[in-house]
Amino acid sequence: MTAGDDLILTVLGSQFDPLNKELQLSPGCIAVNIDYNNDYVGTRCRKLVEAGLLEKEGQYYSISEKGRAYLAGELDASELEDE
Repeated sequence: MTAGDDLILTVLGSQFDPLNKELQLSPGCIAVNIDYNNDYVGTRCRKLVEAGLLEKEGQYYSISEKGRAYLAGELDASELEDE
């Protein structure tokens, strides 16, 4: 896990959707909000999908239950597959 991974998960785990749906963002939208470049965010999002922390639908990513558990401190980074 990288510092960028934590930021990606934090953005996607944010609860500001008025319809109470999972937030879905493209790598470009995430990148703008965390000051990382689009290519880096896209690469890290794919890795986070492989680790089960994000889900992908089309070009959009959302946080998974496993990702929420990680943010809540219920899952340690050492329990995830090495990159």
